[in-house]
Amino acid sequence: MEHLNQPHSMGTTIIGVTYNGGVVLGADSRTSTGVYVANRASDKITQLTDNVYLCRSGSAADSQVLSDYVRYYLHQHTIQLGQPATVKVAANLVRLISYNNKNMLQTGLIVGGWDKYEGGKIYGVPLGGTILEQPFTIGGSGSSYLYGFFDQEWKEGMTKDEAEKLVVKAVSLAIARDGASGGVVRTVTINSEGVTKNFYPGDTLPLWHEELEPHNSLLDILSSTSPEPMVS
Repeated sequence: MEHLNQPHSMGTTIIGVTYNGGVVLGADSRTSTGVYVANRASDKITQLTDNVYLCRSGSAADSQVLSDYVRYYLHQHTIQLGQPATVKVAANLVRLISYNNKNMLQTGLIVGGWDKYEGGKIYGVPLGGTILEQPFTIGGSGSSYLYGFFDQEWKEGMTKDEAEKLVVKAVSLAIARDGASGGVVRTVTINSEGVTKNFYPGDTLPLWHEELEPHNSLLDILSSTSPEPMVS
């Protein structure tokens, strides 16, 4: 029973990308507890306000309770000011709570959104509570496989469709290599017109090097690879 008390490895892939007019956030949907998949269709992109969303990685419990606190404080902030909170305010509130509880929280976060003052903005808040404004940022265990890909593929002034395709391609690449990332791909696009959510099932994602095609059942795989019966 000792293994039940050991630290569990947790993995995911989260991405935030700016484009000419807004931002696109993306994530896979696998929640893992060591080698056990606890949830294969979780939603890791959480709404904070009407115009700001949060990508969560690391401990699901930690990131969920942090997002609940931030959502509550931003709601109070909006009532007091009479207008929606900016992306910078939301990101700094995430940073403040992460930093003040850095010895207890195991979570890396990406804050993305659009406001009328600065347009589309992406902020990374990794473990420890640092805050980094970037044109794009990636997080989670799957991000290890994506740094070179983004260095080559991301460019200034992308269209919404180009940014969406880049995020979906990047998450599918991470899923192919990272055992702790998987399931479906979810994206959230935020701009001056509002929020658009998209869903990409796992069997519609592109296949990469040596990946198996999706099957409905393990029996489909076994039957297709079973040897010919011996004839006496």
